[in-house]
Amino acid sequence: MNYRHSYHAGNHADVFKHAILLRMAHLLQRKEAPFCYLDSHAGTAMYDLQGDAAGKTGEYLDGIARLWKRDDLPEMLRDYCQIVARHNPDGDLRHYPGSPQLIADALRLQDRMILSELHPEDAATLSAHFAGAPEVAVHMRDGYELAKAFLPVAEKRALWLLDPPFEKTDDLARCLKAMQIGIQRMRQTIIALWYPIKDERLLRDFYRQVSNSGLPKVLRVELNVRPADNTMGLNGSGLMLVNPPWPLWEELEMVLPWLAAVLAQSGSGGYRMDWLVGEP
Repeated sequence: MNYRHSYHAGNHADVFKHAILLRMAHLLQRKEAPFCYLDSHAGTAMYDLQGDAAGKTGEYLDGIARLWKRDDLPEMLRDYCQIVARHNPDGDLRHYPGSPQLIADALRLQDRMILSELHPEDAATLSAHFAGAPEVAVHMRDGYELAKAFLPVAEKRALWLLDPPFEKTDDLARCLKAMQIGIQRMRQTIIALWYPIKDERLLRDFYRQVSNSGLPKVLRVELNVRPADNTMGLNGSGLMLVNPPWPLWEELEMVLPWLAAVLAQSGSGGYRMDWLVGEP
């Protein structure tokens, strides 16, 4: 309840997470059939990068600002930056769309969104932001409950971003349980679980548990901007992708090296992509 994403909007983790999330939505849209997007910890949808919160930390300077106005962006990142640019029509980087707005900009008439945000003030801001948008439902509730509450969806295709703040020691365990429930209720659900990389030793048990979880195909994708042995702050972040759409992993083989080089903060960045469960 204390976490506010406004302090971290547009940082390297957002660039990594949101570019891949948007690409998965576009891959789903290769078919005319509708899909439903679910967001577990949606935040406020839009962020002022020059406001009190983001301006105080300046994390976006090592994130979206490093991609801003580059002319050598890979296609996946070009699509993502075009949506960010849409919210900055004067050409100055001031506003950053969070995951709800990013996906809202990509939705077709037949698609819809279910958003969850537990922080009362952020939930109120989110509801006001999407007021009058019938394709968007906003709920002030625990995001871990989304699968049990809303899956299966009528569209029979779902993309779920599970993106908790990781304020509690049991968040990884709760994430795994939520993913298992989601797949039990709707096996074809595409899930993107974001997680921070601060000390990989603390993640080893989680990797093992995911491998033995009974989930269908799980692709692990990680991007580091600082050396793994750094003990200060966020070294990088990862996505556990359940049922990722083809050919995402082939595209990421081209994008990840570029991102690692451009977003590196100390020495050279790094990345990893492998299958923890199954393979195509």
